[in-house]
Amino acid sequence: MESRTLVTVLRSVLALLSAFLLGVSGLLFGLVLSLIARFLLTLTLGIGLTEPQLLVLSLITIQGIGLPAVAGAYIQFRRHLVPRICEMLEVPDRERFGIGVDVPDLRDLGVSVLGYGTAIGGLVVAAMIISAIVASTGVETGQNQAAEVGMENPEVLLLLIPASFLLIGPGEELLFRGIVQGRIRERFGPISGIVTASVFFAGIHYFALTGGSASGNLVALGGLVIPSLVLGTAYEYTDNIVVPSLIHGAYNATLFSLLYVVVRYSDQLEAAGAATLAPAVGL
Repeated sequence: MESRTLVTVLRSVLALLSAFLLGVSGLLFGLVLSLIARFLLTLTLGIGLTEPQLLVLSLITIQGIGLPAVAGAYIQFRRHLVPRICEMLEVPDRERFGIGVDVPDLRDLGVSVLGYGTAIGGLVVAAMIISAIVASTGVETGQNQAAEVGMENPEVLLLLIPASFLLIGPGEELLFRGIVQGRIRERFGPISGIVTASVFFAGIHYFALTGGSASGNLVALGGLVIPSLVLGTAYEYTDNIVVPSLIHGAYNATLFSLLYVVVRYSDQLEAAGAATLAPAVGL
């Protein structure tokens, strides 16, 4: 009995550690690719990249390459190596791990629309709560780096709108919903998978915030948990990674569009709009 309990505990710890390490590995791999690309461009071509160009480079290397590459590598590992390892150890092979990918049907599109509306509604509620906390405590919240670059270079925000659908949404959902949430769900069940992966996903955006106090940034990140839960629930319900990718892309594209309007056309609302939207676009 004790040995079975120990095995159960070890498997649970392994599931959590592997899920979190996979998420971090995707980000680190993309970051390393970004640094290598920047070094090569600077060394070989003598190109000094501007902040907007660095942002585009990071989107390509992290969301476009790093996150999907780690997700794909893990799928191949589970598909080809795990059965061999189980055979060598003479233990039963577990259910094959995979990510559901399919062309959205009417139900998937309906879930996408509902999820998008819920995520935006959750953002509004979270923004009001965060504003109340900031007003009562005086903590200072930071700004997402992408939003900060966009506020200084509004034209970049127009580029980030299609990037939300082509790179940010698909890349982040493949790894954090498809792999991280899937790995946790495999061991602990769907609800634990959704909640744990959502908190982890929101938490890693702490490092994308600039400025603000530690407590203020934690408050700001709390607003990302609600849309993260929506994304996780949409994937669990449809078993189609395209659905949360669409919701994620539409959510970010909306915030980038609103931020562009605020920064570009309304000087009076710029400060208020930036304070509300800048942390949220980190999703």
